[in-house]
Amino acid sequence: MEPGFFARFCRARPPFARHLRLVLAASAVWALAACSTPPRLNYDLSAIDGGFAARAGRRGQLVILEPTAILPIASNRIVVRTGADVVAYLTGAQWADQLPVLVQTRLIETFQNARLLRAVGRPGMLADYSLRTDIRRFELDVAGNQAVVEISAQLVGSSGRILAGKVFSASAPAERDDGPTITRALDAALADVMRQIVAWTAPQI
Repeated sequence: MEPGFFARFCRARPPFARHLRLVLAASAVWALAACSTPPRLNYDLSAIDGGFAARAGRRGQLVILEPTAILPIASNRIVVRTGADVVAYLTGAQWADQLPVLVQTRLIETFQNARLLRAVGRPGMLADYSLRTDIRRFELDVAGNQAVVEISAQLVGSSGRILAGKVFSASAPAERDDGPTITRALDAALADVMRQIVAWTAPQI
C-alpha cells in the first residue's frame, strides 16, 4: 500500500466536516422557516347516503375510473376563482387527498349506498360498464360567492365504445370566505352532481 494513504485521507476529513456542518446549518435554517408557516388544515368530501328510489332487480356491474382533471384542479389545493381567467388557492386549507382520487372514492361510495347496481368498484374488478369522468370545475367563484362543481361523464361499454355522455353541474352558496364554509359549500355542490350522475347512469345499466 502506498505510504501516507491514511494520512492523506485524514487530512481530507476537515474540509468535508466543515461542508457537513454547513449543510446541517442550512437544513436547520430551512426547518425553522418551514415551522414558521402555519400548516394547512385538511378537509374531506362526503358520499351521499341513501335518498335514491328503490329499483327492483338490480343488475350490472360498474367500474368508476379515476376522474381526469388539469391543474389547478388536479391537486389537493382548494381553488378560488377571483376573475374570468384568474384562479388562486385558498390559504390555510387543502383537501385530505388529491381531488380526483377523493372524488372517485366518494362517487363509488355514493353508487354503493344507492344500491341500484349489483356491484360498483375501482378498476381491476370484472364489470359490464365503466364510468369516465372529467372534473371541469371545482372551485369557489368569489364573484357570486358560489361553490361551483362541473363534471362530465361518459358511460363506456365492455368493448370500449362510449354509450352515452353528459355534463353535470351544480352550485351552492358560500356566505363566508373561510375554509369550513367554502369546503361545506363545495361538498354540497358535489353531492348534487353525484346524485345526478347516479340517477343518469343506473337506468342505462
